[in-house]
Amino acid sequence: MWFKNLKKKTTVAGMVAAALITTSLALAPNAQAGTSALTKNLKIFVIPKNLGNSYFTTADSVHSQGALYALKQLGEVGAETSGTTDTPSSQIPIIQADISKGANALIISATDPKALCPTLESAMKKGIIVVTYDSDAPTCRTLFINQASAEGLGESEVDIIASEIHDSGDIGIVSASASDTNQNTWIQWMKVELKKYPKITLEPVVYGNDDTATSTEVTQGLLSRYPDLKGIISPTTVGIAAAAAVLDTAQYRGKVMLTGLGTPDEMKKYVADGTVKEFELWNPANLGYLAAYAAVELASGAITNKTGQTFTAGMLGKFIVGTDNTVLLGKPFVFDKANINKFNF
Repeated sequence: MWFKNLKKKTTVAGMVAAALITTSLALAPNAQAGTSALTKNLKIFVIPKNLGNSYFTTADSVHSQGALYALKQLGEVGAETSGTTDTPSSQIPIIQADISKGANALIISATDPKALCPTLESAMKKGIIVVTYDSDAPTCRTLFINQASAEGLGESEVDIIASEIHDSGDIGIVSASASDTNQNTWIQWMKVELKKYPKITLEPVVYGNDDTATSTEVTQGLLSRYPDLKGIISPTTVGIAAAAAVLDTAQYRGKVMLTGLGTPDEMKKYVADGTVKEFELWNPANLGYLAAYAAVELASGAITNKTGQTFTAGMLGKFIVGTDNTVLLGKPFVFDKANINKFNF
């Protein structure tokens, strides 16, 4: 189990920081070496959980060197499409529309693994590659680009909050939607890790649906129902920013601890004023970039999703297809006051 000793994070931080810095560099002339056989002008649609979500904007955009940047570099036709809410009813019509537009590949963050499956299965029957990223639909996709080990994320977030509340007290979780695959998996691993802290009690999970107003409301409700709450974990970038805004008062700052998954640009204010000590994430642009390369490799027939196959994802280097048709981006990175201002995304 990695990252158990948070005191060792300085070494890990140095390694990850170096990797993150590379995202600010233009694609080197030799970065596409070995990709000449890849098919050009493929139609590839990137479908985040919802539009207007800063996390997915970073993961997908050309400006941040995410998925659309990689597709442009590879000579493909890429577009970001999705609904405006983090729900399958908002996402499914978009997937269906993209299929009808002649998609060669779909890159999708699944809002609900079961609800989306009939539509994704129909896409695969038409020969369309389905690559999930960020949130999986395990039974109806070609390949999953996993941002980090689910077990590792669950462990590290619990370990951070446990350290901050001195291994004792009530904590809550502000999640995205109740159906999100990644959120639920991480929370299950959090519950496993919490068994190591018998003096910490987890109160019922609340759901903000990756909407700022809803996340704010459920955080306020959590604090009202449990006035002795010592800490909150929010494994969603929208949720943690909303929770931080609620806790950024004299009443709660430094008294109710907060950690989870956030982007540095959204969290800098709260880290600077002491509302948040530490939180973690990977580089979402790297996640989108890797997903795009994998989709093109698969749609070109350069690789299949067979375990053990390798491919090079441009400036990110070489990756291997692991068990369950999954590619792992890497370990998350812990942000704090000492390092957060080095990052801009």
